Amino acid sequence: MEKKQKWALWALSSVPLVMTLGNSMLIPILPVIERQLNISHFQVSLIITVYSISAILLIPIAGYLSDRWGRKKVIIPSLIITAIGGIITGWASWKLANPYMWILIGRVIQGIGAAGAMPVVIPCVGDMFKDDDEVSKGLGLIETSNTLGKVLSPILGSALAMIIWFMPFLFIPVLCAAAIILILMLVKPPTSKQEKVPVKEFISVIKEILHENGRWLYTIFLIGAIIMFILFGMLFYLSNVLEDRYHINGITKGFVLAIPLLALSITSYITGKKIGDNQKAMKWCICIGLVMLGGSLLIPLFSKSLYILIATFVIGGIGIGAALPSLDAFVTEGIDKKHRGTVTSLYSSMRFIGVAAGPPIFSLLIKGTDNIIFYVSIALSFIGAFLTLRFIKPTNEEKVSKHE
Repeated sequence: MEKKQKWALWALSSVPLVMTLGNSMLIPILPVIERQLNISHFQVSLIITVYSISAILLIPIAGYLSDRWGRKKVIIPSLIITAIGGIITGWASWKLANPYMWILIGRVIQGIGAAGAMPVVIPCVGDMFKDDDEVSKGLGLIETSNTLGKVLSPILGSALAMIIWFMPFLFIPVLCAAAIILILMLVKPPTSKQEKVPVKEFISVIKEILHENGRWLYTIFLIGAIIMFILFGMLFYLSNVLEDRYHINGITKGFVLAIPLLALSITSYITGKKIGDNQKAMKWCICIGLVMLGGSLLIPLFSKSLYILIATFVIGGIGIGAALPSLDAFVTEGIDKKHRGTVTSLYSSMRFIGVAAGPPIFSLLIKGTDNIIFYVSIALSFIGAFLTLRFIKPTNEEKVSKHE
């Protein structure tokens, strides 16, 4: 890997870091926002959900535009839009007596920006390297940056909220500005001219790709959604439980939430470096990771002490950390560069569906017994492991080459 490529990769890694912080650092302060605005568990969960829903709807469009115009021309405007959304949420929280609706509007705008940022980074890494092994390592770093953002987010979000509860909203534009500067200075993606394919023909080609590769692609899409559903749902659950049951709040709660996320981040980094272009290794990392996730969630059915819960989420975090970079590499290396942006954007949309669904569904489930939350998550984890064994075939012949 050349030195310029390394710097470009680090600059691109700032995008998932910013996008993750912009969303995940709100998780630990949702109970604070709930009290400040005098709203319900479900209403506060929508602050996460509306962001994800707007991203879901626009990610495929962003992927198509990045295939046609170039990755960088989509990423930069997307970061600007994300910053505008952060300004709106911060301003409304600061100046308005009843800012809830304006916070949701700002979060929708942030989601629009997110649609063209993180999802486009994945195919951009695929474009930068010809060797599949280098692609896997690059995607491992991107996924590690994503999970590192999850590690920092509870600590940073809690620390900022200690200054004033809406400070995390105002910090988002600062993060976006830093990422924009890094991308402009350091990222120079390949300057290959894209053929301007009519939308109708483009849709036809994508349908053909999905038809030929549907079994393993749809499986990866679904597993991505399952993992993010469980991850964000459990983070929402743990954030509330730490305050309500164990009376842990503020930055202390942030550090507790960061422990399993750190395990996730370290595992993600190691996995990305080790799997290379070995699709068989990717498949087993996904399967074993899901089994670890589901198996870990059996533990709280017998004991819900604080230490048991933390140990549970550490083991589950390791499982997720093994699965995510493997999913990224499988879907990126299985599609040719010409259509990589759009197909990986569909995968990103499915991950955002999981992010959007997790907090509100868990907010409803949390009203009953805790065990319901764990039963649902365990079932989904083992279903994902079964689908991985059944439908993901580690063979290079499944790569799409006829459309090149």
